[in-house]
Amino acid sequence: MTKSQKDDDRIIRIVLADDHAVVREGLKSLLNAQADMCVVGEAGDGATALEVTRELCPDVVVTDLSMPGSTGSELTERIRQQHDSVKVLVLTVHEERLYLTRLFRAGASGYVLKRAAASDLVNAVRIVASGGTYIDPALAGELVTGFLDSESSSVDADDSLSEREREVLVRIARGFSNKEIAAELELSTKTVETYKARVAEKLGLHSRVEIIRYATRKGLLHDDQLM
Repeated sequence: MTKSQKDDDRIIRIVLADDHAVVREGLKSLLNAQADMCVVGEAGDGATALEVTRELCPDVVVTDLSMPGSTGSELTERIRQQHDSVKVLVLTVHEERLYLTRLFRAGASGYVLKRAAASDLVNAVRIVASGGTYIDPALAGELVTGFLDSESSSVDADDSLSEREREVLVRIARGFSNKEIAAELELSTKTVETYKARVAEKLGLHSRVEIIRYATRKGLLHDDQLM
């Protein structure tokens, strides 16, 4: 059975945007090899990426940060303005904090380094397609630092979080995976997921970026918070 014969709801429809044809071919081969993914369109510049996205309305646009005719943040913002259901995942060699903050403010759902493993990109596509946020683990610290530079760090003593919920929140903001949090706090992965759900419900935080912003604003990312 081919992908086109399967239930469309099970397939993540992807548009690739990169000005290097050889890169697009490699990405297309990788993503099309996944049973739950299909590359439905390609673009080599910002204008074409917008046009293809408008015509095909994919689930995810995987785009390079730097392309002719548009910066990554500009393209991301225009895609999100025109198609709020389309998720944007940026794939790039750039690791500077400035790029990170601009992209997430523009509405990007994820940021993956081109030096990352192929499995990381596949995982990132699945996460953003399901409504989550993906930050390359190598860049989580940079994003946290950026918010530390721009947000106040006063601690509100009236926070409704329990001590354990706070511990989980801090580690999420630091870029820890559920498995890593479970191992460090000697909990099961399921228990960690329960604490994450409680944090989301109490604070109204539903993405890693929102959690990072909250933790930064509340001064929860100092080293002593991980003790």
